[in-house]
Amino acid sequence: MTEAQPTTSKAKKKFYKKPVFWVGIVILLIIASAAGGGDKNNKSVTTSDTATKASTTSDTAKQQPTATQATPATTAPATTTPTKPSTPTATVSQKNALAKAKDYLSYTAFSHDGLVAQLEYEKFSTADATYGADNVGADWNEQAAKKAKDYMSYSSFSRQGLIDQLVYDKFTQDQATYGANSVGL
Repeated sequence: MTEAQPTTSKAKKKFYKKPVFWVGIVILLIIASAAGGGDKNNKSVTTSDTATKASTTSDTAKQQPTATQATPATTAPATTTPTKPSTPTATVSQKNALAKAKDYLSYTAFSHDGLVAQLEYEKFSTADATYGADNVGADWNEQAAKKAKDYMSYSSFSRQGLIDQLVYDKFTQDQATYGANSVGL
């Protein structure tokens, strides 16, 4: 018969059932693969004699070439690539603002600041609205050209009148001029 396990809530888990144990194993495997799996050109000296294979570590170390004995053509110096600091991921509100910005630009043209204002009207915070407009990937000159074409489709404008209207829509002066040029004014 086996002994009954204690029924207390603080029964000890076996060490291999604890998450900390497995995290440690994973870390060790990563370190081992990084240390041992690196340079495939650095081959150790082997012989067919089984007695030599069973020699001590110090004998093996004497037989293996050292890094200073290797030719520069066969081994490259270990270099580390600088890693970018991790950028924070977008919040749910920022993702929603970006999705809404893409939705708006899919059917009408906006300036950057006009899009931010529209997103704010939709009750997004200024920070989230700005994130959406900054990351939507729009070509603001192209947006000005689309808006100018839209205005010209239902009304007549002088060159300066169209530029003024586009500036009113929060396009920059250069973007508004680009828009007017794109429709031939």
